[in-house]
Amino acid sequence: MHFAGIFLTHFYNIFLFISSETGEKKDTLLSVEPGLMIWTILIFIMLVLILKKFAWSPLLKSLSDREQSIKDSIDKAELARQESEKILAQNKELLRKADDEVRKVISEGREMAEKLRNELINKTHGDAARILQQAKSEIEREKVAALNELRGEITDLAIHAAGKLIDENLDNDKQKKLVEKFINQIPNN
Repeated sequence: MHFAGIFLTHFYNIFLFISSETGEKKDTLLSVEPGLMIWTILIFIMLVLILKKFAWSPLLKSLSDREQSIKDSIDKAELARQESEKILAQNKELLRKADDEVRKVISEGREMAEKLRNELINKTHGDAARILQQAKSEIEREKVAALNELRGEITDLAIHAAGKLIDENLDNDKQKKLVEKFINQIPNN
């Protein structure tokens, strides 16, 4: 404190020397007045104390609150990021499972379609074979019926022809037996 007083005194003397070259006292910007200087220092200290009590404390509190809210926001953002990463991982897992399920369903559908196709082919072959066998049976029955009818007509024609050629009176039963014997000797083709 003593050093400050000496310094101020010397400073004051230098300013007096600069400001009072002619010996008269003039007010200039560089002139130092001890009373004004003391009042300025006291007012500055009071201003600092008033600002500390009424401005800096609320300002520091506001900055502290702002800092805390920023930290809270960062923490919430980090939690949200972690949660979104977790949800993304779950969605990827669900998508993978759904893809596996779709592949399985498609594979089962292909197997079922192949099985159904084979069953239809086998059934169609079976139906075709059955229809072919029925057609052959029907043709054979028609052939036998046609041959029997043809034999009956040939028998009647042969009897008429033989009766006219021989002019012999044979009874109808004898003629039929004779013609049937003759027809049976003819090959079946």
